[in-house]
Order: sequence, then C-alpha cells, then structure tokens
Amino acid sequence: MASLNPLWPTLKRLLSYGSPWRKSLGLAVLLLWIAAAAEVMGPVLVSYFIDHMVARHRMPVALVAGLATSFILLQILAAALHYWQSLLFNQAAVGVVQQLRMDVMDAALRQPLSAFDTQPVGQIISRVTNDTEVVRDLYVTVVATVLRSAALIGAMLVAMFSLDWRMALVAILIFPAVLTVMLIYQRYSTPIVRRVRSYLADINNGFNEVINGMSVIQQFRQQARFGERMGEASRSHYLARMETLKLDGFLLRPLLSLFSALILCGLMILFGFSSTGSIEVGVLYAFINYLGRLNEPLIELTTQQSMLQQAVVAGERIFELIDAPRQRYGTDERPLASGKVAVKDLTFAYRDERNVLSDISLDIPSRNFVALVGHTGSGKSTLANLMMGYYPLQQGEIYLDERPLSSLSHRVLRQGVAMVQQDPVVLADTFFANVTLGRAIPEEDVWAALETVQLAELARGLPEGIHTRLGEQGNTLSVGQKQLLAMARVLVASPQILILDEATANIDSGTEQAIQQALKAVGEKTTLVVIAHRLSTIVDADTILVLHRGRAVEQGSHQTLLEKQGRYWQMYQLQQVGEELEAGEAV
Repeated sequence: MASLNPLWPTLKRLLSYGSPWRKSLGLAVLLLWIAAAAEVMGPVLVSYFIDHMVARHRMPVALVAGLATSFILLQILAAALHYWQSLLFNQAAVGVVQQLRMDVMDAALRQPLSAFDTQPVGQIISRVTNDTEVVRDLYVTVVATVLRSAALIGAMLVAMFSLDWRMALVAILIFPAVLTVMLIYQRYSTPIVRRVRSYLADINNGFNEVINGMSVIQQFRQQARFGERMGEASRSHYLARMETLKLDGFLLRPLLSLFSALILCGLMILFGFSSTGSIEVGVLYAFINYLGRLNEPLIELTTQQSMLQQAVVAGERIFELIDAPRQRYGTDERPLASGKVAVKDLTFAYRDERNVLSDISLDIPSRNFVALVGHTGSGKSTLANLMMGYYPLQQGEIYLDERPLSSLSHRVLRQGVAMVQQDPVVLADTFFANVTLGRAIPEEDVWAALETVQLAELARGLPEGIHTRLGEQGNTLSVGQKQLLAMARVLVASPQILILDEATANIDSGTEQAIQQALKAVGEKTTLVVIAHRLSTIVDADTILVLHRGRAVEQGSHQTLLEKQGRYWQMYQLQQVGEELEAGEAV
C-alpha cells in the first residue's frame, strides 16, 4: 500500500469535510453491516435446507415454510436498509459538496488579481463545478461502496469460517491477488486520470473563450479554426478516457473473474478429495454462492479505484486553489479622513523581464484633480491599479491619507478609493442591484445618482423601472450606458479618492459635458485621478502627469505643459489637428 501514500493527505482532507455529518455516516455504516448480515444469512438458510432436509428426504412443512419466510424477510430487510443508508450517504455528500464549493468560491474571490493575469477563467470554473461534483461521487459512490463491500466481505468471511475452515482458507487466497491488481492499477491510472481532469478543464476554458468572443469569431470567420481547436481538446480528453477504459478492461473484471474461477476449481478439488461426509453438499453450495457474491464486492472495490483516483486528483486541484496566496490587506481600520495621495519612488513589473513603471513620484493634495496621460502602454492604468491596491507594491510606496496603502484594511481601502473602468462589469441583475452592489443604499439615492449620469430616463422607460433585470453582461445596454452605470455606482456613495480610467471614452459629447459637471460637484469633496486620452477633457486638471514607457517625463498644469512645448504639447497638437480634420470631413 506504499504507493497510496502520496494520495493519502489529499484523501484525508477530502474525508475531513464529512465530519459535520459523522452521526449520519455512522448510522449509514451500521445499517450497512446489518444489511450485510441479512444478505449473508440467506445462503446459510439454504445450506441448512439442503443438508438437513433435501439430503435426508425430510420436508416438515412448518420448518420449510419458516425457512422460506425467513429467507424472504432477510432479503426485504437488506433491501430496505440499503435504501436508507443510500439516502444518508447522499445527504452527507450533498452537504460536503456545498461546503467545498463555498470554500472554493471564497478562495477564488480572494485571489490576488495577478493570479487572474495568467490563469484562464475556464480552469477556475472547472474547479468550482466539475471537480466538486467528482468529490460528491467520492462520498456517494466510493465511500458507500467501500464500506458496503467491506461489510459484506467481513460478514461472508465469518460465515465461511463458521461453515468450514479448510474451504474458507482456499477462498481467501483471492485477496492477495486482488490486492496486487489494485496496486498495479493505482500506479498506472493516476497519471492518466490527472491528464483527463486537465483536458476537461481545457475544454471548459475553450468554451468560455468561444462564448465570450463569439462576436469577434463570427466577424472574422474563425468558426472553423476555433471549432478545430475545441475538437482537438475533446479528442485529447477522449483518448485519455480511452486509456483508462482499456486499463479498466484489462486489469479489473477479466482478471478478477479469472481469480474467482481458479478459487472455484480449488474448492471443487478440495470437495472431491475430501473423505465422504466431511464436507456436505449444502456447505459446498454456500461457498459457491459466497464466492459468486464475493467476486462482485471485490470487483466493485477495485473499480472504485478509478473514481477514487479522479476524486483525489480533483481534490488536489481544488485545494491548490484554496491554499493559493490570497489578496493581502493591512489591519488599519481608521476610515480615510482626506483624499491626499503620495506616490514615492514607485517601480513595478508584472513579470521580471521589464518594468512597467520606473521611479514614479507624485503628490496629490486632497480634493485635487489630477490627470494621467500618455500613449498606450505608458503605465497609466497600472498606476491606477496600484493606487487601488490590486497588486502588491514591489519597490517604493503609495501613501493614502499619509498612511501606507499596504497598512489599510480591505474595508477602509474599498470604502475610501473607487474606480470607474473603461470596460465596466455589468451583472445580469436589476438596475438597482447593479448600482448598489449589495450596499444598504436607499432607492431615492439610486435615482439621484441615475439622474446625475443621465440614465434616469432610460430606467423609467423600462417595464419595472430600476428593478428591471438587465441582460447577460448588461447586453441590453450600450457601451456608453454601461460606463454611465459604473459612474452611478461610485456617485451613489462618494469615496475620498475617485479614479476614472477612460470612463468617458464611449459616451457622446453632450453626456460627457453633464458628467464633467457632475465630476466638478464631486470634486469638492473627492480627490479625482483621471486617465484620459482626449486631452480636452482634462484641461482644468490641477496637475497633469505625463508618462512615457513607464517613466514620468513631465508634470504640471495644462498651460504650464503647453508652454514647455515638450511631449504633452506634441500630444495636444496632434489631437487638435485630428479634431479639425474630423470637423472638416463632417462639413
């Protein structure tokens, strides 16, 4: 059993999830043993009938009727007990999966954002859904089958040794052979099962990508290529599953049936060479019956190895996610009293190869309006994400309210700093739920925020107002309306620091002016950090930080930077020319 050692820590941890259901599982085990005893007593009654009645040509009606009734009642009792123990095992299994799924989801929700930069979403979905279902099978099928088989085998061994110890010794020779098969099966099946689970996760991830990118796939006529890629993943999964089936077909039932046939031959030889009367015909019948019954639980025990392997591999994948490092926050619970921000000598890289930000320093007084500008890839969004605390700082420090960002608790950081992203997430829920996001916010405040961002009219025109459900990922809203909705989320409970990551990029000029007016009102009590490509939207900024290839190359007000005629001046002139050309074409 040494080869099972690597599996034991994961299996032990999976089984520990059943501890809240100890009483139910204990009762189920007791019912299994009683059911096994009832099943085993059947052949004993038949053996007595053959040896004491058929062989002696005596058929007392009362005794025969009593034996027949007892035999039928024992079978009914065994069936009823198996039914109840199955319910108890399923109850525990559903509870275990529910708790396990909650733990996995909690771990996924608390993962650092850096984990999602490299890990496909489909892999996580697979762990939450498919892998937890395999663990359910561990309790419903594997544990139940192992305990039932163990109870049945134990009861049959007691019965066999009580009938004839010599034939019992011959019968138990099957156990070393079965144990050898199980060890060989475990050794060769584990790597195959790991590949099966991995391929299944790849299929889930592929479907997730295809569904999310369906519009792009159809636009560029890539259905065939993506279909081929999905087919390849499915073929890999199919071939790996076929490997397990071939292994099952060779090592399990055929070999065990061969062992049973050899043991049966041994019993017949022992019966044939025994002195007359030393082994009765009824005893031989009972042993043949037990051998047939013994074969089935042994096959079940061995076949459960495949499911056990899958459960352990699924458990490894689940616990890998549960044990992964979580997003770390500080312990300072004091709310932010001001929106003062200070960035000191900040250097950051997503990977080791190249810094995305290098030696950035910036002081933002409370209630100031600061803009971050630069070409694509200059590090603007990265700096905003670091201010949000989404990634751990590597070099340098960010101070909020004169306190290190890393010292702030999760609650303080999320209440004090908010961001409106360029591609906001919209839940498949109501307008109201998308604005409040679980916060205790009165309905009138939600309407006020929607008025500010000019979505109130749209909400009033819906069948159920702000309680109308939006489509999947908000597909009933335009891109601009999604940004306005994201803006309303923030405005409904103004934070000390508000970061806008190109939040006005997809709305028309009239709506943009209304948003600018709203931001001016918000700016009286909130520090604004705005990432902008359209420089006309940030001419009123108190400070503009110009980033180029991760470095701060210029800093100052709009007018000051224009007078320097540096990189900002070049960007502004190019945009002015572009706008003039667009205006000319429109005329």
